[in-house]
Amino acid sequence: MSKKLPPEFYACMEELQAVDFVLVELTHYLDTHPHDQEAIQQFNEYAKERKRLKKIVESMYGPLQQFGNSYSGYPWGWSEGPWPWQI
Repeated sequence: MSKKLPPEFYACMEELQAVDFVLVELTHYLDTHPHDQEAIQQFNEYAKERKRLKKIVESMYGPLQQFGNSYSGYPWGWSEGPWPWQI
C-alpha cells in the first residue's frame, strides 16, 4: 500500500530534483573546465542550497538517503517510505 503524501512533499521533491540536475550538469562542465571560477562558485551555491532543501524535506518527511548520507530518527524509519518508485 502506498503512503499518502501531501502535495507539498512533491513540490519540495521537485525543487530538490531541479537543484540536483543543476549540480550534475555543473559537475560535467567542471570536469572539462576545472578553472572556471564562476562555475565553481555556482556549484558551491547550489550545493549549499541542496543541503538546505534536503534538511527541510527530511525534517518533514523522513530520510532521503542511506549509508550515512541522512540521519535517522527514532525509531529506525527507513521502512516507512515513501520508496523511490512511490514518488
